[in-house]
Amino acid sequence: MLTSLLLAAALAASHAGAPRPKTQNTRSVIPKEARAHKDQRMEWWRDARLGMFIHWGLYSIPAGTWNGKTDYAEWIREEAHIPVGEYEKLKYKFDPVKFNAEAWVKMAKDAGMKYIVITTKHHDGFNLFDSPYTDWNISHTPYWKRGKGDIMSQMAKACKKYGIKMCWYHSIMDWHEPDYLPRRSWEVGDRPADGADFRKFVQYLRSEVTWLLTHYGPIGVMWFDGEWESTWNAKDGDALYALCRQLQPNVIVNNRVSVAETQSDGHTFQAGDFSTPEQYIPPTGLGDVDWETCMTMNDHWGYNSHDKNWKSPETLIRNIVDIASKGGNYLLNIGPRSDGTFPPEAVGRLKAIGRWMHVNGDSIYGTKASIFDNLTWGRSTTRVLGKTTDLYLQVFDWPKDGKLVVPGIGNGSLSAELLAGHKHLKVARAGSDLIISLPPKMPDAICSVVRLEVAGKPIVYRVPKISTPSAILVGQTTASIDAGSKQLQVRYTTDGSDPTVGSALYEEPISIARSLTLKAASFYQGRRVSSVASEKFEKVMPNPATTPGGEPGLLSQEYKGDWDTLPDFDSLTPRSSAIADSVGLGGSKEENWGKRLSGLITAPSDGVYEFALTSDDGSRLWIDDRLVVDNDGLHGAVTKTGVVALAKGAHKIVVGWFNKSGGLELSLFWGKAGSKLIPVAGAALSH
Repeated sequence: MLTSLLLAAALAASHAGAPRPKTQNTRSVIPKEARAHKDQRMEWWRDARLGMFIHWGLYSIPAGTWNGKTDYAEWIREEAHIPVGEYEKLKYKFDPVKFNAEAWVKMAKDAGMKYIVITTKHHDGFNLFDSPYTDWNISHTPYWKRGKGDIMSQMAKACKKYGIKMCWYHSIMDWHEPDYLPRRSWEVGDRPADGADFRKFVQYLRSEVTWLLTHYGPIGVMWFDGEWESTWNAKDGDALYALCRQLQPNVIVNNRVSVAETQSDGHTFQAGDFSTPEQYIPPTGLGDVDWETCMTMNDHWGYNSHDKNWKSPETLIRNIVDIASKGGNYLLNIGPRSDGTFPPEAVGRLKAIGRWMHVNGDSIYGTKASIFDNLTWGRSTTRVLGKTTDLYLQVFDWPKDGKLVVPGIGNGSLSAELLAGHKHLKVARAGSDLIISLPPKMPDAICSVVRLEVAGKPIVYRVPKISTPSAILVGQTTASIDAGSKQLQVRYTTDGSDPTVGSALYEEPISIARSLTLKAASFYQGRRVSSVASEKFEKVMPNPATTPGGEPGLLSQEYKGDWDTLPDFDSLTPRSSAIADSVGLGGSKEENWGKRLSGLITAPSDGVYEFALTSDDGSRLWIDDRLVVDNDGLHGAVTKTGVVALAKGAHKIVVGWFNKSGGLELSLFWGKAGSKLIPVAGAALSH
């Protein structure tokens, strides 16, 4: 996994914090699939909610210690700069005498986990299965010579016995295979790259994946990692995804199989069936995107005997609840010891999770995200059953007055009970809320769950959401209002007053041609049931145009450097200069460099223009010396947008971009706010 702060931050940023354009699959190699078929393929995974991650390999032998330092784990070869010949000696020490696949799988099952993802190969390239394509595998260890056999085969058999889905983690990045590129900078003398052929490595990788998907029975998930280095690209990733689906049509593949790219229509697309936020929980989930948070129990993925910073059972259980309430899965990691046993601290936490899941698992398995935007006392999950809906109310903070307030809900209550002991609870209505009477004592101090059964599909009294292409306008703009529930009406005003039952009823987008404040509220059966949403619109004068440029294209200047944020290019000397006819990177694959593109962009008419800037790593866009889009920092491919009012004619444009390591991407799209965006390129650019 990503253990350096840099790479962890880059991956995290690639999945959160930025607007997510609607994705469109325009890569022909990826198999087309009807939504209904994908829903069927994903059903078991979406229902599971909880899985076990296992990081195990040769790195468990040093247990995090090398030359006196004790903060290593699965990245030990890279971080401790261990020569490949020295690291290879660990193969002759790998003999997990206490390994028992059934014991591992049963611990996962008893903890309420529905699937296991185990490292068939991590970044060190060592295979925990009998790969016929390399000697760097389990069959050349003392463990194998004692007749114990293929670890993956044992895991697959145990999973089948206990009804657990078997899943593989397989690293794309490989610090051992001679044809893998790039080399680490510290390896130059130890493992030169002369003669390395990355295309041969790609075939080696595909051969191993083929083996894993044809020799161990049905596999639930192919979980890839290490795709961020510049040698791996969307074409290779898409083809690997297609291979997996060809070999096992029902297999689920994570998004790290490939890299994100901005398509010609302005949408960002990345192959894969689900997103993989690492070591964090997205604050509000990822909308309609399937996602899975992978997280360690302490601070390391692989075993580190000195790492005692274990998350408490309370933290882990509440993480399960929090993630399920946002529509995600939790992949919780174990780093086994070199003898084949789980650390006792991990075993204890698995037992605590199992005890809680045994009582409260119905509130996790097969549920959907919370219907509530915010609950002061805990979390909630949802199960729609047709004519009724079960709302699972996961209480972290037991109300002192014994009254659990379920806010802003229009459904009538049918029943309520504690899952612990199935004790019946009284429910009463108080205006827009339902009030559940609780016993004085909280059954489980970590999280107690109430099942509230209500009539029909959920009716939630949400604050309406006002959407607009732009809150500034030159001519006119529009505003749309979403009540969040089909059962609610929205009424609105444009004079600054709060909406009442007599205010205008929202039925279609509102045309706005002057400065005003739009206010909206939700109404149900003739009464207001939400607070007021407000959006201020301002009519502005567009930025005046300047003298048009005389030559086509932008001045493109490249710089070399190692930065974590966008540098001040004015203080640096460019290593090269050229003319570019678009905002992009060309074919460069190197690391630690930056680019500035400057010149003029011509607006075809007066109006408010939207710009969408995608980059990996950081970038910024200035129009007429004003910062319009700030996409700076270390991150993966992230798209951010901004708007600016421009008069017809030429305007100054500057785009700054840098790359530290990993993936590279830069693109800029534009258009009138609310219209389809197109690439910034061609005749619109001059200098």
